[in-house]
Amino acid sequence: MKMRAGYCIFILLVSLTLLGIVDVCNAGKLSYKFYKRTCPRAEQIVKEIIQNRTQSNPSLGARLIRMQFHDCFVRGCDASVLLDTVNNSTAEKEAIPNSSLSGFDVIDDIKTAIERVCPKVVSCADILALAARDAVSAPFSKPLWDVQLGRRDGMVSLATETNGNLPSPFANFTSLIQLFNRKGLDVNDLVVLSGAHTIGVAHCATFSSRLYNFTGKGDADPSLDPTYAEALRKQCPNPASPTITVEMDPTSSLSFDNHYYDILLQKKGLFGSEAALLTNRNSRKIVTRLQRSRSSFFPAFAKSVKKMGAIEVLTGNAGEVRQNCRVVNP
Repeated sequence: MKMRAGYCIFILLVSLTLLGIVDVCNAGKLSYKFYKRTCPRAEQIVKEIIQNRTQSNPSLGARLIRMQFHDCFVRGCDASVLLDTVNNSTAEKEAIPNSSLSGFDVIDDIKTAIERVCPKVVSCADILALAARDAVSAPFSKPLWDVQLGRRDGMVSLATETNGNLPSPFANFTSLIQLFNRKGLDVNDLVVLSGAHTIGVAHCATFSSRLYNFTGKGDADPSLDPTYAEALRKQCPNPASPTITVEMDPTSSLSFDNHYYDILLQKKGLFGSEAALLTNRNSRKIVTRLQRSRSSFFPAFAKSVKKMGAIEVLTGNAGEVRQNCRVVNP
């Protein structure tokens, strides 16, 4: 009797798999073809919406890759950064390091479009990973890296958990590498993923302490090029205005390339955490290698962003697939 029941369950699973209702091969792990049976148009839908939005918003790549980074470093890549605050439980997106995140509306639009075609199938965590890749890749007319899929969405989002999990722009090398190591990343990943700062802008408050009275003598941070520091003081008055932003990679903030490493070696990195990459022999070697070879940056970034995208992921029956990326399912 038990053998017959087991056989019936086996037949049922096979049938459901063939119908595309469940995918036992991909259950519990990430896969490049996770939605091949259950939502084959998912990646195309993301690509089309991102292509449309980047035409009018070329900075979208910087916004979404930053959002993915901030998501993955807190509770893993579970789209917890997309959740809105509920009652008295302040969500991650309300924390100070996340207050300047943007692009949530783009994720909402993608989720709505996919839900029309494949309801309750594609996770918000996977949508964010795909959208970040496609937005950065948009100027190249081809994907710069492959994205493994199969993440599930988390059901908890706490602003307090950003503390100690997101790298500070003021961090020294020791703090940075300890944090990255806790996430399963190494010094190479630290330097390579920092290269995402080749696109986007930063608010003056994140680096203005390097410009004014750095050592208590009215001077700037000596690790910052003095001519560049003077130029930054003209853009960022003291005290820092919350509305003023500066390109992280001067003259190249919309071009995803290895130019970021040029400015690092010129002592023009905005953040103290960027200057810190030159204080360690191993990380400095990696900076120099990436600066010398544009062609080596792209495969290196593809490898490191894949590792980042797998941090503490929820798979199988863990978590859920949200119907609305901003709220957990009822």
